[in-house]
Amino acid sequence: MQESIGLVLKVLILSAGISLLIKQAVPLLSVPETSTIALTIVLLPCIMMMGLLGWRAMQTNGNHPDP
Repeated sequence: MQESIGLVLKVLILSAGISLLIKQAVPLLSVPETSTIALTIVLLPCIMMMGLLGWRAMQTNGNHPDP
């Protein structure tokens, strides 16, 4: 149970860090205001977390023997 809570906290902290980075760094860049760039910026944290969690799930599944 504590491993699950630890994982959720790690995901929450990483997600908050990424969103703060986006909030602080993007206004400093001269990025054109297009809908494609806005969609990319909004979806990038979700896609990154999905990739990291999927990678971790594949690693975890490899450690359990088949029944």
